[in-house]
Formats: sequence, C-alpha cells, structure tokens
Amino acid sequence: MTRPTATKTKEPAAASAGKGAHPPRTPKQVAIEWVKTIVTVVAIWYVLQAMVVKSFRINSGSMEHTLLPGEWLFINRMVYGPQVPLLGLRLPAFRAPRHDDLVVFRSPVPVPFAMRLGIEPNVDVVKRLIGVPGDTLEMRGDSLFRNGAHVEEAYARHTDPTRDLPPMALGEILAWQRPLLVGSDSAYVPRLRHWGPLVLPAGGYFVMGDNREESVDSRFWGVLPAENLKGPVSLIYFSYDPDSWRPLPFFTAIRWRRLLHRPR
Repeated sequence: MTRPTATKTKEPAAASAGKGAHPPRTPKQVAIEWVKTIVTVVAIWYVLQAMVVKSFRINSGSMEHTLLPGEWLFINRMVYGPQVPLLGLRLPAFRAPRHDDLVVFRSPVPVPFAMRLGIEPNVDVVKRLIGVPGDTLEMRGDSLFRNGAHVEEAYARHTDPTRDLPPMALGEILAWQRPLLVGSDSAYVPRLRHWGPLVLPAGGYFVMGDNREESVDSRFWGVLPAENLKGPVSLIYFSYDPDSWRPLPFFTAIRWRRLLHRPR
C-alpha cells in the first residue's frame, strides 16, 4: 500500500525576499541624492568660510618678511565676531582688535582713489594693526610713535628711502588727515615718513604693511572702519616660492619650514 506524498508549495518571491527589501533606485533618484550631498557640503563650507575660518593667499610683497608671496593663510573669523551671512549682523567677539595683530580686511578705498593709487579696489588685504581707536600716531623718519612713546618695530622693513606719497593723491590724503591732526597747522604737508600726530576716531583703525615702501596702506587712504575687519591671521598652512626657477614651483619650491607657522 503506497503512502500519499506531500506536495511542496513555493512561497511567493516577495515573501522570500523579506519584508524590508527596497526596490533598486532609479538613475534620477541617484542623481538627486548626489545633488543634495553636494549642496549640503557647499553650504557647510560657505558657513565655515563666512563665520569660522577663511583661507587667504598672499600675492604681494607688502608684508615681507613676515608674510611672503605664495603663502596661504587661515584667518580666525570668530575672534572679532563673525558676520552672519545674508543678515549683516555680527556675533559677539572673543576680543577686540589689538596692536600688532596681523589682520585681513576688506579694502575701504573708493574705486576712483584706488585707481589713482594703482591698487585693486574691493579686495581682501592683509596688514599689521598699528593703531586702535583713541590712539595718537605719528611718524618721524622711519620711527613710529604711539601715544607719545616710541614703538620698537623689529618687523618693519625699509628698502627705498627715496619713495614718498604720490603728489596726485596729496589732496585726498590731506582731506582725511586734517580733521584728525593734533593742533592747527595750515602749512602741514604729510610725507611717507613724516606725518601726524593724528588721533584715531571711534571705530577707526590704522594699518601698515611691514615692507613699508612697498605697501599702500592707511598712510595713503586713511583709517580702516571696524566693520571691514574680518579676522587675525592664525596660521600659514602652505607656502611656496612663485618666483622659483624650478618648473611647477607650487610642487617643487615649497617652503617646508614655513608650513604650519604662526606669523608674528
């Protein structure tokens, strides 16, 4: 007598695959995910650059030998209080700008005056902070006096004793200096190495390049508004010699000793 045989039934394919299985993504869905990722990364980088840390490249010799052409810097935007993107508001600062800070700022020079001075308008610039609001500044020869006391400037470099303020710019220079001049002197004529004494107004800063004869700075265009300050230099993260004889100097003429250097 034969026994009846049990027949095996096949389970539906969907059940064997498991309840948590997802259908494959279409090319359109993959593309959308990539776009979302890229937009998120760009937005985060934008916020970091605008409010935390910003990269800046040195392309002139106005700060030699403190900062050299071909150096890439990080500036700390949190120190002076970062500006909130699109809102125009500043967050609270960790500290106020102070003497000898190496600062990056937006050039305040009007376009017509910048063209006469031979400099590029509306760009970020790096200089040394020489005076803060309320300071009295004066130059006698190559010597700086602040609040009546001589300032030792070991960082300052003087290479061209014949250079002076451009005659075609003296009118603009006198226009901003006279209201700040201590005392009344109708015969006062500023020179590159002889000017002042000047009292800085509230919210006004004075900056100069360490390479004095190669720098177009506050001696030319006046006080720097506080709102133009972006932050102090915190680190040199890359440096190479753009004038090197070597081919591809970005790769072959790296100044290894200046990498991760904190300039003073």
